[in-house]
Amino acid sequence: MSRYAQLAFTDGVLAHQKAHGSDRAYRRMLDGPAETDRLGPDERAFIAERDSFYLASVSETGWPYIQHRGGPPGFLRVLDDRTLGFADFRGNRQYITRGNLDHDDRVSLFLMDYAHQARLKLFGRARVVEDDQSLAAAGYPAKVERAVVIEVEGFDWNCPRHIPQLFPRDAVEHALGHLRERVAELERENARLRGALS
Repeated sequence: MSRYAQLAFTDGVLAHQKAHGSDRAYRRMLDGPAETDRLGPDERAFIAERDSFYLASVSETGWPYIQHRGGPPGFLRVLDDRTLGFADFRGNRQYITRGNLDHDDRVSLFLMDYAHQARLKLFGRARVVEDDQSLAAAGYPAKVERAVVIEVEGFDWNCPRHIPQLFPRDAVEHALGHLRERVAELERENARLRGALS
């Protein structure tokens, strides 16, 4: 994780860390070679389970832009220990991220697991391959316009503090289905016992 800190901890950031007393805690993150971080088994597994992520790019006027990307679990693929890729599905057709990547290939990805209160942040450089269907998700009903390949520069696991614990609707519905069945079973048992008493 040294490369992520080397990119994120600018002089201004370091000054604030020092002023607020966190510089010693983060100093170890700066130590290490200035080479790209490699995605390990934990990162690969986490990425494979995601069905969405946030993608930040920078406009020609310097404004940051954040866009949500969604698809079936695993649509963001780990191609190797330094490369990610995803099929870019047609959306609202504003093409802000696409336009931003024409002038600056730097991106930041924010991957959330609200149920387990975990997040993974990545820096990388994106390359767009127009009309490439190779990363399309089988059976997913969306039009693929292009492939986006990201060379990972660095990543960091962020602390779980302040992440709300949210659960996917299908998981909640599944759990509620079991509870409804159990309540119905108990109501039938209760009715049977009442009938036996009277």
